[in-house]
Amino acid sequence: MTSTASGNQSDRKISKDYKWGYSAKGLFIGMKLTLVLEHPSLKPLLFLLHPANKHEARIFQEVLYELRRRRIIRRGDVIIMDKGFYAYKNYLIGMNEYRVVPLIFPRSNFKLERLDGLLSYPLSIFSNNLNKEKRLFKSLKAKLMNLLRGWPEFKAIRSAIEDVFKLAKSFGLRRLHRYTSRSVLKFAALNVLLVGIVVAMGFREKRVLQRLSEM
Repeated sequence: MTSTASGNQSDRKISKDYKWGYSAKGLFIGMKLTLVLEHPSLKPLLFLLHPANKHEARIFQEVLYELRRRRIIRRGDVIIMDKGFYAYKNYLIGMNEYRVVPLIFPRSNFKLERLDGLLSYPLSIFSNNLNKEKRLFKSLKAKLMNLLRGWPEFKAIRSAIEDVFKLAKSFGLRRLHRYTSRSVLKFAALNVLLVGIVVAMGFREKRVLQRLSEM
C-alpha cells in the first residue's frame, strides 16, 4: 500500500526521507507501507516502511527476514502474497532460506513446470540432519505446488486483506502531511494499532470493514 504526502513540495522537503513516485493519480512524494496480517483473525503482525514505489519483489526477503527475526513465522507456515511479490527467485528464497511455503500469486507468464525444475535441495541441508531436511523440503515443495495449482481459490483471502488496507487508509494514510520517516513511522504505527483494535473487537466481516473504511 502506498501512502502519499501532500503540501508544499519544496526542495528542502524532497531532500529528506521521501522520494518521488508514480501512481494512477500521477506524480507524488510518499512512502510505501507493507502490512502483514494473520489469517483468519486479520490481526496485524508486522509493518514496514519503504520509499515510494519500491517494488514489492525487491523487499520480499526483508519481509521474511523480519518475520523470522521477530519469531512470527515457523517452518512450514504458508505465506500468502499478491502478484507484486512475484518472482521465481522469491519462491526459491522462501523455500530454501526460510523453510516456508511462499504462496505468491503468479502472473500470466508463470510456468509451474519451470518452477518445479528450479526447486531443488539447498546446499545447507548437507550440514544438518540430511534425511530430516530432505523430508521437510519435499513436504514444502509438494504443498507449494499444490497450492499454486489452485491459487485462484485464495482470492477471497486477498480481498479480505485489501479491505483491511482500505480501513488503515481511512484512518489518515491516504494523505500524509509528514515529511520525515520518523514522523511517518509514528503515524503508521498508530494506524496499524487502530486496525488491530478494530479486528480484535470482532469487526472482520467484509461488509463491516468496507462500511468502516467509508466512514
